[in-house]
Amino acid sequence: MSTNAHRAEMLGEPARSPRTGLDPGTHRSHEGVSRPPGSGPVTGELMRLFVAIAPPPAVLDELDALVEPLRSRRQDLRWTNREAWHVTLAFLGQVDEPTVAKLLPRLERAARRHGAIALAFAGAGAFPAVGRANVLWSGLSGDRGPLARLAESVAAGASRVGTPPPDKGRRFQPHLTLARCRMPADVTELVAALAGYQGKSWTADRVHLVRSRLGATDQPRYVSLASWPLRARDRGTDHAS
Repeated sequence: MSTNAHRAEMLGEPARSPRTGLDPGTHRSHEGVSRPPGSGPVTGELMRLFVAIAPPPAVLDELDALVEPLRSRRQDLRWTNREAWHVTLAFLGQVDEPTVAKLLPRLERAARRHGAIALAFAGAGAFPAVGRANVLWSGLSGDRGPLARLAESVAAGASRVGTPPPDKGRRFQPHLTLARCRMPADVTELVAALAGYQGKSWTADRVHLVRSRLGATDQPRYVSLASWPLRARDRGTDHAS
């Protein structure tokens, strides 16, 4: 990883302000890339990585307040940690350090090609279906087309360095994971309770490369290894990958 590194950004770390682990307000190098010191792996170590955007804390607080009463009603679900909430653009799986070094400039290039994106959380759904769900999620409204093109650019950049997303080719479904099910579960009631939700509008203006570390608990620990700003919003259209 770069020697011009910056502080790691943690998801799930207590008593941090603002309350988001993929903090878009990190320090940037002259290239616009944030990289934390000491966050790189031992040579040859495999890292579980994904690329994501981080909603602002106030937006997450609003969604969290809406979801809170539902948690006690369904204790059979594994509800995700609010401090770990994010929107995944591409899951990359296990990646080694040499590949990460090649991946960084590809992701920086992808970020430069796309402008900031106006989004809002809206409604809910489940994978693969509400009657036999493995995942309960909140959906997004707003500039979904530009968001899908950004995700496509990220996936293309990863593929070019030999680490294509395992689900490449599947239709991009932007979402924020609210809960996971230990066994397939019927979440019809939860999806109905969230169906009419339309959250505050917010702007996605930064892309993060995130490492997922599995711990002793059900909740993984996330570290933002690097981040890149998207272009300021303008009247032009985003470039394709």
